[in-house]
Amino acid sequence: MSVYILSNRKIIRHKGERADSFSNDEYSIPNFRIAKCDFDDYKEPTAQSKKRKDYTNRNILNYQLFSEPEKQGYENVMEVLLSEKGIKESTLTASNLGGTQRMFYELYKNMSSTKERSDVLIFIHGYAYDFDDELQAIIDLKKLFIDRPESPVEHILFVSWPASSSIVPLTYFDDKASSINSGTSLLRLFYFYTQFLKDIFSNRQLVPCNQRIHIMAHSMGNRVLQSMLYSLKRENILRVIDQVILLNADVSYKVFEESEDSFNKLPLLANRISVYLNRQDAILGISQFTKNILTPRLGKNGPSDISQLKDIVSVIDCTFVKDDLLNSFKFEAGNHWGYLSSSQVQSDIFQNLYGIDRNLITNRIANNENIFTIIS
Repeated sequence: MSVYILSNRKIIRHKGERADSFSNDEYSIPNFRIAKCDFDDYKEPTAQSKKRKDYTNRNILNYQLFSEPEKQGYENVMEVLLSEKGIKESTLTASNLGGTQRMFYELYKNMSSTKERSDVLIFIHGYAYDFDDELQAIIDLKKLFIDRPESPVEHILFVSWPASSSIVPLTYFDDKASSINSGTSLLRLFYFYTQFLKDIFSNRQLVPCNQRIHIMAHSMGNRVLQSMLYSLKRENILRVIDQVILLNADVSYKVFEESEDSFNKLPLLANRISVYLNRQDAILGISQFTKNILTPRLGKNGPSDISQLKDIVSVIDCTFVKDDLLNSFKFEAGNHWGYLSSSQVQSDIFQNLYGIDRNLITNRIANNENIFTIIS
């Protein structure tokens, strides 16, 4: 099990201490830095500890930033892997690897060491998260997707982008701009990943692990994904993702149309795309009527036209699910966090991640060949 933070947040340098930290500032840097979360000494906080002013950053969840790589590219990763197999002599070890080199190395090693499902989930959060909120979200996601036996996920890559810490409506536009910048950073990371695959598997001694990688984006996190897709050249796309799950997506309902040139690229990237929507989503209703010039939102209204993509894209209507896990006013009135608040939505997502045929997933009814409604 491993959980990584991929963040383009500002880095705080601590005098007299070895460990740098991510900042809560609403400011993005051009490149993602990578950190690994440490759950070894994690303890559930008490209500009293949460009230303390020092319950921030590493007091929520410990993590360690990876160093920057000594050398660009993935030749060193290949050398370390071949050395560990006894195929090539080298003085290099994993400690010489930094950044994406270290993360990809660790994931490849862990995912290759088992024949069981050891999937990776790339999660992109939504609007109004500061870094402390993100750390708490990581804890919740680990409980949901790693600790639960119904889920095939064993590793999480949490995409941390500097959303505003306030839910004041004007900050929405700051987050909108930040999500676009973060999408550009995510594109760079995608190219690093495809380069890693090409470099490593060009050597016949290193074989694919045959595990699966999924992308899940919630709310405005879909705009980060959209920004990446805008800039992604079709000729550079490799189908390296199994499932893409779009939760309550705060993007236009036209994103799959050719004129948008963004989400219509997803079928080149992934085996299956699932759009989870709630027609009573109050958060997306506010987004539509106050911030997006009456443009219907994908996560509330569904896609405008996916007739050309119906074999790959599914729409799952969660309007009638029960909030049986989290039922505070925020969740019941918002109808925006079904993946956290509803066991029905979670069960549907788990079956999706396992790759069960969309017509065989339980507690669904088919409205037509690619549109479904979750029922009690």
